[in-house]
Parts: sequence; structure tokens; C-alpha cells
Amino acid sequence: MNNQYKNAVSSKIKRIFSSTKGVERIIIANSNSMDPNFRYLTNFSSGLFEGSFLIASKGHLKLLTSNLEYDTAVMQVHDAIEVVKITGREQLIKELSSEVSGKAIGLNYSFIPYSIYSFIKKAAKPNTITDAYPALLLARLVKDEKEISYIRKAAAITKKAMASIEERFREGITEEELALEFDGLSASYGSSGPSFRTIVCFGQNAALPHHFPSKRRLGDKDEVLIDAGATVNGYCSDITRTFIERCRGSPKWERIKIMYDTVKEAQDSAIDKIKAGNTLSSPHIAAENMINSAEGGIFKGKFIHSLGHSVGIEVHDGGSLSPNSKGEMEENMIFTAEPGIYIKGFGGVRIEDDILITPKGGVKL
Repeated sequence: MNNQYKNAVSSKIKRIFSSTKGVERIIIANSNSMDPNFRYLTNFSSGLFEGSFLIASKGHLKLLTSNLEYDTAVMQVHDAIEVVKITGREQLIKELSSEVSGKAIGLNYSFIPYSIYSFIKKAAKPNTITDAYPALLLARLVKDEKEISYIRKAAAITKKAMASIEERFREGITEEELALEFDGLSASYGSSGPSFRTIVCFGQNAALPHHFPSKRRLGDKDEVLIDAGATVNGYCSDITRTFIERCRGSPKWERIKIMYDTVKEAQDSAIDKIKAGNTLSSPHIAAENMINSAEGGIFKGKFIHSLGHSVGIEVHDGGSLSPNSKGEMEENMIFTAEPGIYIKGFGGVRIEDDILITPKGGVKL
């Protein structure tokens, strides 16, 4: 890989260590699945790397991996990463000990199984072990150019699928069937897989923010809510559209049109507050105030979740835009803006986009 990747990895490592105190090494330990921070730090796009250990020091990464994954690693490696082939338990203990024995280390407590934690503690004998999870999440909030480009591409794929999926609406199709058709469209446009399980809601089910697709069939005058995301090089998008034109001419049309227009205004109000230097809580407060005051307050209390969350190597990448969020937004953070109105027994509207934070304001990806 070229210097661009090397510099990107070095920058990520620097950000992680800048928010840790006294930590000399951070170990990302994969079990039967891959810690998202492994891909974040290596930029690898291929390989499972089960049971591999990635050891980060300031300015350097060392990967301890098996014969099974060694060639896959070497094909993707760059100057910031040293790859060591591990052929047995004794060699693994020796390599770990040489890196961490007597040192202060950090582990990702949110991912590492206790069995691996215990193995590192007993076999490698670090001096202290602390939780590196907060530092990892904080570092991931600010994206570099490559990360932004991947998320931008993922968002473009999802928006293209949203624009095409309406042609697939037909009376009698189930939520499950439409979700599968959406995933197929997304894959055909370049997604390597959904960033989360695609949400499809018909009619009254749209009042449930995290409703999973069911065998409920699409009626003649049902609204359709789809919440979905694509992945590009491991990076996610998260976009929601609510299709209400099917309701035109039905008794619910006037009410759901007002809901839709209110949610759209709320999202616009929130995006106006998404700017480097503004507080993380201000976009949510702007959207909530808009919804609560609209139409004489008829929707007050119907916006029942946070405005948004950070998007990156995971679809929920650590940060949030909630009324209780502390701190300020920084340039090159990416958050969703997804206000909604939900009325039990009637239906719901949510509009969501991925927003890049710039010094001049929020930009839809």
C-alpha cells in the first residue's frame, strides 16, 4: 500500500493514544469474529483473521496471525504494519510477552472475551490493563478522506436503491419480500452487504421505529417506511425514506402529509445546527422543538428517540446527537439526522440522511 494508507493508519493510532493516559500498547484481539477496530486500524478489506492479535504502539502496528491468514495479510500490508506468522501457542506467548510484559496495555473491553483477556493477563504479564474502548470510539468519530469517500459511496448506493425500490411496490408483497428486493438492488449497485438488517414497515407498523420486516402484506393505501444501509470497504451508510404518496386519496392522507412535512422541517432545522463548533445536543433540540410546536402541538412527545448517531466502520459508530450529548461537533465527523413522528395504531414518518460536519455546516452525503 502507498504512503496515503500508511499516513492514515499512523493518524488513527495517534488519535487513539492521544486520549489514553500512560498506555504503552493497545491490543485488538479477534475471537471467532473480527473486532471492528481491527479493520479500522489495518484498512484490510479481505480476510477473517480469527484468533489474530493486532498490537498497536505509537506509530506502529504488529499483527500476530496464523498460517491460514498470513498470505492474505501480506497482500494488503503496508509500512505501518509488521506481520508475524504464528505457528503455535509458545510462539504466540513469546511474541505477546516481548511486546507487553511489564507494560501498561489497553484492551477493547466491549469486544474481547474473558478467556482471551485472561490468557493475555496470565501469559504475557502486562503491568496494568485498562479499557481502551472509549479511546477507540473517540478516535473513530473524526473521519479521514478515505473513510469519508467510502461512506459517501455507501450513501449514494442506498439513495439509488431508495429511488428504485418504489417501482417494486405492489399490493400483496410482504415486508420481508420487499426487504429482500431492496437488499438485492443495493448489492447490484455496489454494496458489499447491508450495514444492518433492512427495516421495512407498512402502514401502522411504521409507528414502530425498530420494527423488523414481517409477513404483513402491503395494502392499497399503506405508507411504506424503509430504513437501510449499504457497506463499501467496510464503511456504512444509514438512510430512511417514508413513501406516503400511496396514501393519497385515503382518509389518512391529510394527517400523514402534515406529519411528513413536519418531519422534513424538523430535519432541516437539525441540519442547520450541524456545524463544527456547535454543541452535540443542539441539532436534536432544534428538531424536537420543531415537532413539539408544529400544528399547535398535536405531535408533542411523538419524537421518541435521539436525532442521530455517528456512522463509520459500524453503523452506530460511538457518538450520538441526543439532548444529553456532551461536547462539540468537529469537522469530518459524520452523523445521521433522523427525526420522526410515530402514532400508535396509525403509522409513522421518519426521514434520515448521513451528514458530514464541516466548518460551514452540515452536508448530506
